[in-house]
Amino acid sequence: MARAADQCAELIECPVERLRFLRTAPPPRRRFQRLRSWFSSPFAVALFLFTIPPPALRAPLAATARTPSAPESATVAVERMPQVWRVEATAAFETWSNGLRIDNRFSVATRPRSYLAFSSTRPDDIRGERGSVPAGIVFHTTESYQAPFGPEQNATLERAGESMLAWVKLKRAYNFVIDRFGRVYRVVREGDVASHAGFSVWSDAERVYLDLNESFLAVSLETRTLPGQTEATVNPAQIRSAAMLTEMLRARYGIPAGNCVTHAQVSVNPSDLRIGYHLDWASSFPFEQVGLPDNYALPLPAVSLFGLEYDTAFARHAGARLLLEAQLADRDLRDHAASAGLRLAAYRAILQRRYRNHLAVVHHGAGRAEDE
Repeated sequence: MARAADQCAELIECPVERLRFLRTAPPPRRRFQRLRSWFSSPFAVALFLFTIPPPALRAPLAATARTPSAPESATVAVERMPQVWRVEATAAFETWSNGLRIDNRFSVATRPRSYLAFSSTRPDDIRGERGSVPAGIVFHTTESYQAPFGPEQNATLERAGESMLAWVKLKRAYNFVIDRFGRVYRVVREGDVASHAGFSVWSDAERVYLDLNESFLAVSLETRTLPGQTEATVNPAQIRSAAMLTEMLRARYGIPAGNCVTHAQVSVNPSDLRIGYHLDWASSFPFEQVGLPDNYALPLPAVSLFGLEYDTAFARHAGARLLLEAQLADRDLRDHAASAGLRLAAYRAILQRRYRNHLAVVHHGAGRAEDE
């Protein structure tokens, strides 16, 4: 008990008061009562209040403190971008530190990139924020003629590739093309707009994009996809090149991994408010092999944010992974409708009106055809 009294005395910062407490302390069994009386005194209250830091000084500590209900995983992690830099550049070729080699001989200019991105946290705000730096990548397939891939077909493969590149250059269809030998060609320069996705829809944690021609880069692989296909038909050389090109573009423009998506994931038909206007890479893009997270696991923003719909034809052609994305978005839609106390049809109508309002703003600034 005496030891407890000594420990309590150590709490008294004023030396005079501490000595007074120890000298006048009662026998051990009464010391606790005396200590309680001292802490009730005006001096002790004043001393306690004086030692508490003002709110301005407590704020930094409060900001870093973790509440018991917040798990360690709740900390927001900063996404690490790849470290890639240009090693050599000529008019005809570029080489990059990760082994990427880009052929510039088919490169053309169109018009400078400029787009409006809307707030993800303020869904009814149609003012938007102007941008010119690519915010994402859309992966396409050329859907061009596919000769058997083998050494005896070299001449045919070369002719087919050259014909495909000539068509892409004429249409200004993609920023980059990866042919069947894994060669990477720059067609439309990154700072310019390619005609590849029109008024498609995607979103991330901060922004919503409704004009992916303007806001996203286009990377197309020379291959075809079939309805419902789940296995990629590209070869290892194309996958390696797609991984290196994706690394370079993400490093150069700060593109989040979540904004690297397929054409089928973003394509919509604004005229009938349905998703899946184009279905290349519907369920077969090799995200993991390209070094990306499986974005097929995300709800489709066109459905969850804007209430766009799909039909049985989409379900037949989408494949298992894209259909799952649509179903996840549908589930979110139903949950939000229930939380708002609305029938699903009424809630969907509100979201579709929001989509048309946003699209009208984009059209006003773009003046182009819808999904090209």
